[in-house]
Amino acid sequence: MADNFNFELVSPERLLLSEMVTEVVIPATEGEMTVMAHHAPTMTTIKPGIVSVRSSGGSKQDYVVFGGFADILPTGCTLLAESAVAVEDLSKDELTLRIEAAKKELEDALHHEHKSRLEHFIMELTHLHGIVRQD
Repeated sequence: MADNFNFELVSPERLLLSEMVTEVVIPATEGEMTVMAHHAPTMTTIKPGIVSVRSSGGSKQDYVVFGGFADILPTGCTLLAESAVAVEDLSKDELTLRIEAAKKELEDALHHEHKSRLEHFIMELTHLHGIVRQD
């Protein structure tokens, strides 16, 4: 049986989750990573994607995050998201609005690096669009 550790998912709006869990899969910028108890200390940036949380009771909950960073310690993990919502609470319409806003920002971007980041962000949001439920 896996050991438990404390996981917190925080967005600027609110604390979405704070509980003991056995496993968290996060969409790190360099690829998905699974965090478990006793993980080596790590800090990573987060790209838009799905955070899957397995509670100590065995249930699984998924959240959509729109960037941020994670601070991982052997005793816990804190994910500070730019924005986050439970998967079942995100509609395709809301995601479409985020994609359109990013495309508008891309039209006005002046620097190549900023344009490149926005293009990648739009690609990740478009991928998420195929995952979320339809209203």
